[in-house]
Amino acid sequence: MPSDEIRPGRIEIEGLWEGYRPGRRRRLPWRGRWNWALQGIDLTVESGEMVGVIGHNGSGKTTLLQSVAGVLRPSRGSVRTTGRVGSLVHLDAGFHRDLSGHENLLIGGVLLGMRRGEVRRHYDEILQFTGLTRDELDDPISTYSSGMGLRLGFALLACSRPSVVLVDEVLAVGDEDFQRQCIDRIESMLDGGAAALLASHDLDLIAKHCDRVMLLQRGEQLFTGPTLEGIERYHQAPPAR
Repeated sequence: MPSDEIRPGRIEIEGLWEGYRPGRRRRLPWRGRWNWALQGIDLTVESGEMVGVIGHNGSGKTTLLQSVAGVLRPSRGSVRTTGRVGSLVHLDAGFHRDLSGHENLLIGGVLLGMRRGEVRRHYDEILQFTGLTRDELDDPISTYSSGMGLRLGFALLACSRPSVVLVDEVLAVGDEDFQRQCIDRIESMLDGGAAALLASHDLDLIAKHCDRVMLLQRGEQLFTGPTLEGIERYHQAPPAR
């Protein structure tokens, strides 16, 4: 399959539990007391579908995306994805601040499953999206604004043609133009067959672009279904303490 084509994506989560040692966020063997960040999550996201993940702070949204991305291994249950996974979960986009934009693109691209030549082939597309010049790619990421680093990270994610797209609250950091460009790219990937999870506190964004929502509360799956109904239940759910 040509690298520019998107393989149809799918996310399947069954009985997912994620636990940490109290006070240390370190995994334990199966004994003693656990703090559960996620408790028995079940969700399937089909090709061409974007599901919004909503919930108050501490509800488990980021942990869920990290589990799907493979950053965390399930304590119980399973997470299965089809095709290449592209995630933008952290504000620094996973870049090393002491390395140049060019070096970060090559390393990040390889981590996303791309070949170096494939990354270089998309440089013009990346530069157009970010507004950077080729000379500026030689500068350390530490000299970039947070917004520019985020643009670079999203441009790389889009160029990797992922089958599974995971985006956390990072879109809220960018300006309106950046949000629009990102959503346009995500919808283009969905049209190509990708499956997506979008975690956000921006309920207007969720309502406008997500096919369904999952509402989390203290790690529990409170609701999964129609977007507007999920948002209404979000307003009724008490914040985590």
